[in-house]
Amino acid sequence: MAQDENLIKRCIKGQPEALGQLYDRYAPVLLSVCLRYIPIRAEAEDILQECFIRIFEKIGEFKLRPEASFEGWMKRIVVNKALNFLRDKNRNRLFIDTPDPGLLADVTDEDSDRGFPNITADEIHGMIQNLPDGYRTVFNLFVVENYGHKEIASMLGCTENTSKTQLLKARNMLKKRILELQNMKERV
Repeated sequence: MAQDENLIKRCIKGQPEALGQLYDRYAPVLLSVCLRYIPIRAEAEDILQECFIRIFEKIGEFKLRPEASFEGWMKRIVVNKALNFLRDKNRNRLFIDTPDPGLLADVTDEDSDRGFPNITADEIHGMIQNLPDGYRTVFNLFVVENYGHKEIASMLGCTENTSKTQLLKARNMLKKRILELQNMKERV
Protein backbone atom coordinates (compact mmCIF):
# COMPACT_ATOMS: atom_id res chain seq x y z
CA MET A 1 0.00 0.00 0.00
CA ALA A 2 2.93 2.38 0.63
CA GLN A 3 3.91 2.15 -3.03
CA ASP A 4 0.30 2.87 -4.07
CA GLU A 5 0.07 5.68 -1.53
CA ASN A 6 3.02 7.50 -3.08
CA LEU A 7 1.62 6.94 -6.58
CA ILE A 8 -1.84 8.16 -5.54
CA LYS A 9 -0.41 11.33 -4.01
CA ARG A 10 1.56 12.03 -7.19
CA CYS A 11 -1.55 11.40 -9.31
CA ILE A 12 -3.58 13.81 -7.16
CA LYS A 13 -0.94 16.43 -7.93
CA GLY A 14 -1.54 15.72 -11.62
CA GLN A 15 1.95 14.46 -12.40
CA PRO A 16 1.70 12.97 -15.93
CA GLU A 17 4.30 10.24 -15.33
CA ALA A 18 2.39 9.11 -12.21
CA LEU A 19 -0.85 8.91 -14.19
CA GLY A 20 0.97 6.81 -16.80
CA GLN A 21 2.43 4.53 -14.12
CA LEU A 22 -1.01 4.06 -12.57
CA TYR A 23 -2.45 3.15 -15.95
CA ASP A 24 0.39 0.75 -16.78
CA ARG A 25 0.17 -0.95 -13.38
CA TYR A 26 -3.59 -1.46 -13.26
CA ALA A 27 -4.86 -1.51 -16.87
CA PRO A 28 -4.37 -5.28 -17.35
CA VAL A 29 -6.22 -6.15 -14.12
CA LEU A 30 -9.03 -3.71 -14.79
CA LEU A 31 -9.36 -4.82 -18.40
CA SER A 32 -9.89 -8.39 -17.21
CA VAL A 33 -12.70 -7.11 -14.97
CA CYS A 34 -14.25 -5.32 -17.96
CA LEU A 35 -14.00 -8.45 -20.08
CA ARG A 36 -15.93 -10.45 -17.47
CA TYR A 37 -18.96 -8.29 -18.16
CA ILE A 38 -18.37 -7.12 -21.73
CA PRO A 39 -16.98 -9.96 -23.84
CA ILE A 40 -16.33 -7.87 -26.95
CA ARG A 41 -12.76 -6.69 -26.43
CA ALA A 42 -13.08 -3.38 -28.31
CA GLU A 43 -16.11 -2.41 -26.20
CA ALA A 44 -14.34 -3.48 -23.00
CA GLU A 45 -11.28 -1.41 -23.94
CA ASP A 46 -13.51 1.63 -24.57
CA ILE A 47 -15.13 1.18 -21.17
CA LEU A 48 -11.69 0.83 -19.57
CA GLN A 49 -10.61 4.16 -21.06
CA GLU A 50 -13.74 5.82 -19.67
CA CYS A 51 -13.01 4.22 -16.29
CA PHE A 52 -9.49 5.62 -16.20
CA ILE A 53 -10.82 9.08 -16.99
CA ARG A 54 -13.21 8.67 -14.05
CA ILE A 55 -10.43 7.30 -11.81
CA PHE A 56 -8.15 10.23 -12.66
CA GLU A 57 -10.99 12.69 -12.01
CA LYS A 58 -12.00 11.09 -8.68
CA ILE A 59 -8.64 9.91 -7.33
CA GLY A 60 -8.60 12.77 -4.83
CA GLU A 61 -11.76 11.31 -3.26
CA PHE A 62 -10.08 7.99 -2.45
CA LYS A 63 -9.40 7.88 1.29
CA LEU A 64 -5.98 6.54 2.17
CA ARG A 65 -6.61 4.22 5.12
CA PRO A 66 -4.94 0.94 6.09
CA GLU A 67 -8.16 -1.01 5.48
CA ALA A 68 -8.90 0.71 2.15
CA SER A 69 -8.08 -1.12 -1.06
CA PHE A 70 -7.17 1.19 -3.91
CA GLU A 71 -7.44 -1.64 -6.42
CA GLY A 72 -10.84 -2.57 -4.99
CA TRP A 73 -11.96 1.06 -5.31
CA MET A 74 -10.94 1.10 -8.97
CA LYS A 75 -12.58 -2.28 -9.63
CA ARG A 76 -15.85 -0.95 -8.25
CA ILE A 77 -15.68 1.95 -10.72
CA VAL A 78 -15.07 -0.53 -13.55
CA VAL A 79 -17.92 -2.83 -12.50
CA ASN A 80 -20.34 0.09 -12.20
CA LYS A 81 -19.32 1.49 -15.60
CA ALA A 82 -19.64 -1.97 -17.20
CA LEU A 83 -23.10 -2.45 -15.68
CA ASN A 84 -24.19 0.97 -16.95
CA PHE A 85 -22.91 0.06 -20.40
CA LEU A 86 -24.86 -3.23 -20.39
CA ARG A 87 -28.00 -1.49 -19.15
CA ASP A 88 -27.77 1.11 -21.93
CA LYS A 89 -26.89 -1.47 -24.56
CA ASN A 90 -29.76 -3.76 -23.62
CA ARG A 91 -32.22 -0.95 -22.86
CA ASN A 92 -33.27 -2.56 -19.59
CA ARG A 93 -33.71 -5.95 -21.29
CA LEU A 94 -30.72 -7.44 -19.51
CA PHE A 95 -32.59 -10.41 -18.08
CA ILE A 96 -33.84 -13.44 -19.94
CA ASP A 97 -37.07 -14.92 -18.66
CA THR A 98 -37.67 -17.65 -21.19
CA PRO A 99 -34.44 -19.10 -22.59
CA ASP A 100 -34.20 -22.03 -24.94
CA PRO A 101 -35.41 -24.91 -22.73
CA GLY A 102 -32.80 -27.24 -24.23
CA LEU A 103 -30.02 -25.15 -22.73
CA LEU A 104 -31.37 -25.52 -19.23
CA ALA A 105 -31.90 -29.24 -19.08
CA ASP A 106 -31.47 -30.39 -15.52
CA VAL A 107 -27.98 -31.42 -14.64
CA THR A 108 -27.81 -33.66 -11.62
CA ASP A 109 -25.27 -33.27 -8.86
CA GLU A 110 -23.97 -36.73 -9.82
CA ASP A 111 -23.09 -35.36 -13.26
CA SER A 112 -21.08 -32.46 -11.88
CA ASP A 113 -19.51 -34.38 -8.97
CA ARG A 114 -17.34 -36.49 -11.26
CA GLY A 115 -15.03 -33.56 -12.07
CA PHE A 116 -13.89 -32.33 -15.44
CA PRO A 117 -10.20 -33.10 -15.88
CA ASN A 118 -10.17 -32.49 -19.65
CA ILE A 119 -11.65 -28.99 -19.56
CA THR A 120 -9.31 -26.03 -19.35
CA ALA A 121 -9.80 -22.77 -17.50
CA ASP A 122 -9.82 -20.98 -20.86
CA GLU A 123 -12.69 -23.16 -22.06
CA ILE A 124 -14.68 -22.43 -18.91
CA HIS A 125 -13.90 -18.72 -19.23
CA GLY A 126 -15.15 -18.85 -22.82
CA MET A 127 -18.36 -20.51 -21.71
CA ILE A 128 -18.93 -17.79 -19.11
CA GLN A 129 -18.25 -15.12 -21.75
CA ASN A 130 -20.86 -16.71 -24.01
CA LEU A 131 -23.61 -16.66 -21.42
CA PRO A 132 -26.46 -14.23 -22.14
CA ASP A 133 -25.69 -10.77 -20.70
CA GLY A 134 -28.01 -11.07 -17.70
CA TYR A 135 -26.77 -14.51 -16.72
CA ARG A 136 -23.12 -13.52 -17.15
CA THR A 137 -23.55 -10.28 -15.22
CA VAL A 138 -25.23 -11.84 -12.20
CA PHE A 139 -22.85 -14.83 -12.27
CA ASN A 140 -19.80 -12.55 -12.23
CA LEU A 141 -21.19 -10.27 -9.54
CA PHE A 142 -22.10 -13.19 -7.28
CA VAL A 143 -19.33 -15.72 -7.94
CA VAL A 144 -16.36 -13.54 -8.84
CA GLU A 145 -17.03 -10.22 -7.10
CA ASN A 146 -18.72 -11.83 -4.05
CA TYR A 147 -21.74 -9.54 -3.97
CA GLY A 148 -24.91 -10.78 -2.31
CA HIS A 149 -28.25 -10.96 -4.11
CA LYS A 150 -29.52 -7.89 -2.28
CA GLU A 151 -26.53 -5.83 -3.50
CA ILE A 152 -26.84 -7.23 -7.01
CA ALA A 153 -30.53 -6.40 -7.12
CA SER A 154 -29.77 -2.85 -6.05
CA MET A 155 -26.97 -2.47 -8.60
CA LEU A 156 -29.03 -3.85 -11.48
CA GLY A 157 -32.39 -2.40 -10.54
CA CYS A 158 -34.09 -5.77 -10.26
CA THR A 159 -35.50 -7.92 -7.47
CA GLU A 160 -33.46 -10.32 -5.37
CA ASN A 161 -35.49 -13.18 -6.86
CA THR A 162 -34.51 -12.09 -10.37
CA SER A 163 -30.87 -12.10 -9.31
CA LYS A 164 -31.22 -15.57 -7.79
CA THR A 165 -33.03 -16.87 -10.85
CA GLN A 166 -30.44 -15.48 -13.27
CA LEU A 167 -27.67 -17.09 -11.20
CA LEU A 168 -29.46 -20.44 -11.14
CA LYS A 169 -30.01 -20.31 -14.90
CA ALA A 170 -26.39 -19.32 -15.49
CA ARG A 171 -25.12 -22.20 -13.38
CA ASN A 172 -27.43 -24.69 -15.09
CA MET A 173 -26.39 -23.47 -18.52
CA LEU A 174 -22.70 -23.69 -17.59
CA LYS A 175 -23.10 -27.18 -16.13
CA LYS A 176 -24.86 -28.37 -19.27
CA ARG A 177 -22.23 -26.87 -21.57
CA ILE A 178 -19.38 -28.27 -19.47
CA LEU A 179 -20.93 -31.74 -19.50
CA GLU A 180 -21.45 -31.57 -23.27
CA LEU A 181 -17.82 -30.57 -23.82
CA GLN A 182 -16.56 -33.22 -21.40
CA ASN A 183 -18.65 -35.93 -23.10
CA MET A 184 -17.44 -34.80 -26.52
CA LYS A 185 -13.80 -34.98 -25.37
CA GLU A 186 -14.29 -38.42 -23.83
CA ARG A 187 -15.63 -39.78 -27.13
CA VAL A 188 -12.56 -38.60 -29.05
